[in-house]
Amino acid sequence: MDLGISGKRALVCASSKGLGRGCAEALAEAGVNLVLNARGAETLEATAAEIRETYGVDVVTVAADISTADGQAKVLKAAGQIDILVNNAGGPPPGMWTDWDRDDFIAALDANMLAPIALMKALMPAMMERGWGRVINITSQSVKAPIAQLGLSNSARTGLTGYVAGTARQVASKGVTINNLLPGIHATDRAEALDGNVVKAKGISMEEARAQRAATIPAGRYGTRQEFGQACAFLCSVHAGFIVGQNLLLDGGATNATI
Repeated sequence: MDLGISGKRALVCASSKGLGRGCAEALAEAGVNLVLNARGAETLEATAAEIRETYGVDVVTVAADISTADGQAKVLKAAGQIDILVNNAGGPPPGMWTDWDRDDFIAALDANMLAPIALMKALMPAMMERGWGRVINITSQSVKAPIAQLGLSNSARTGLTGYVAGTARQVASKGVTINNLLPGIHATDRAEALDGNVVKAKGISMEEARAQRAATIPAGRYGTRQEFGQACAFLCSVHAGFIVGQNLLLDGGATNATI
């Protein structure tokens, strides 16, 4: 399918690996030029080089912490005119409700709620003036079904979801859509870290931890960054202009809900 976005320009945050990279690759395959951001310069540059070589698109890199005001300013200065924004950031650490204090919540809000909002506010006005734009926020299945040990993520990402719910309806008439992608377990560093916690807690092998968690997913496996990226690219396409303010689960059926 021709997504109709060849020649557009996208900013993809936290895109040197994992789900952000999957989105960047799928957009590049559709002919979209990229601005890639991540904190680690070495991995970021390697990813950019692979995407340039594979897809032949223009790729600009900005090594910065997108959760900070300075990082956001650096990224926005380099980004220029952006047609597609993919907000993404690593999730806060797991734990118990007794573990977290105010500073922990502020850090989670900065990374997973306030940074995406800041980028939307910075970039959407120009999208609206041009009459076209796409914003995708990578959140979590936890906004549909909270995960007890991910209380920081539950809180921050649900706050972003509430913000998007109202904002998406205010900008849609200008040709700008905002939607959220809610990943379940995918084969990424984040999943490996969480599985590692299970290994330590239960005294089992990594293979056993993965098998146990895969057994809780109706699809019987972890998702891949490639299939996640293709879903993102479709929501960024010209064919998705009537999809507004939605929360799309990509979790292999793990969230047991009718609606």
